Amino acid sequence: MVLGQIISTAFWVMKILILVRVIVSYFPHNPNNAVFKFIYEVTEPILAPLRKVIPIPKSLPIDFTPIVAFILLSIAEQIVWSLFL
Repeated sequence: MVLGQIISTAFWVMKILILVRVIVSYFPHNPNNAVFKFIYEVTEPILAPLRKVIPIPKSLPIDFTPIVAFILLSIAEQIVWSLFL
C-alpha cells in the first residue's frame, strides 16, 4: 500500500527531525542557517503546543516535550494505521 508507506515515512521523518533538533540544541549553531531554520519551522508546530501544556520546572531545566511528541506521534501513527486496516 503506497499511501501507507507515505504516511509511515512522514511520521518517521518527523521523529528524526525532532531528534536532530534535540541533538543540535546541545551544540552552538547559527540559528540563521537554512537547515536549522527548516528543522525548527517543521518541528515547532508540534513542540510549541506541548510546551504550553507541559511546564519546564526551573529546578530541572529539561524540556520533555520532544519525548512527549515522540510518544504522541507513535500513538497517532498507530491510530492512522488502524484506520487503514
